[in-house]
Amino acid sequence: MPTVAEIIDQMKAKFNPDAAAGLDVVFQFDIEDGETYNLTVKDGTCEIANGAHDAPSVTLIMSSDTLAGIMSGETDGMQAFMGGKLRAEGNIMLATKLADLFPVN
Repeated sequence: MPTVAEIIDQMKAKFNPDAAAGLDVVFQFDIEDGETYNLTVKDGTCEIANGAHDAPSVTLIMSSDTLAGIMSGETDGMQAFMGGKLRAEGNIMLATKLADLFPVN
């Protein structure tokens, strides 16, 4: 299984700048058995930083297994949320944009 850092790097490679046009948001990923990362998506760009952001737009809390499953397409993010494997704080509607910003295929 890839590490959390590798998964976050894969997200950068999968980033769809067209889906980010006009956005100015920060996604924070609190990985319960790993590290915390934040992704700033602004006007078609994506910057990744290690650690917590001062004011994330939305914080997603999950295990590294759940993150790996969602990013590989094996796990549906909404099902993970409904099943309690993924928690969100802040503007949870932004979480629905992740599939367009970081397409699996």
